[in-house]
Amino acid sequence: MNNAKGTVFKFGDNVDTDVIIPARYLNSSDPAELATHCMEDIDKDFVKNVKKGDIIVATKNFGCGSSREHAPIAIKAAGVSCVIAETFARIFYRNSINIGLPIVECPEAAKGIDAGDQVEVNFDTGVITNLTKGTTFQGQAFPEFMQKIIAAEGLVNYINNK
Repeated sequence: MNNAKGTVFKFGDNVDTDVIIPARYLNSSDPAELATHCMEDIDKDFVKNVKKGDIIVATKNFGCGSSREHAPIAIKAAGVSCVIAETFARIFYRNSINIGLPIVECPEAAKGIDAGDQVEVNFDTGVITNLTKGTTFQGQAFPEFMQKIIAAEGLVNYINNK
């Protein structure tokens, strides 16, 4: 999987892990169960509307808050193929790569993409194309080792496959 393509769900600054997956659901570690509650406190219709391949775009400090892996797991299990943001909380960034959720930091894209836009992300080049508006942005390309982790669906699988 060297690219992602889907419809954008747009969020603002400081979307924390408790909004991504509310703490009241942390008694489950089942990805499918977590996915049914993904983003519900910020967008109650998110899980009804998200389709496999869709993309989340946010502004600053996405994934701040707790260090739990439940947040990127819920996003990935909900079908989201990529998250683009101006900046990510460091632990969320690391957890996302560890579980195989592609994330791209690109402030220009985060500002220039709106909810409902069709967007394509090329992980090899880091190019983000807004197909709706005909604009492109240069995000950070994934190093080859990170692409291998993502392709393996996470770090544990990557290590087990070696």
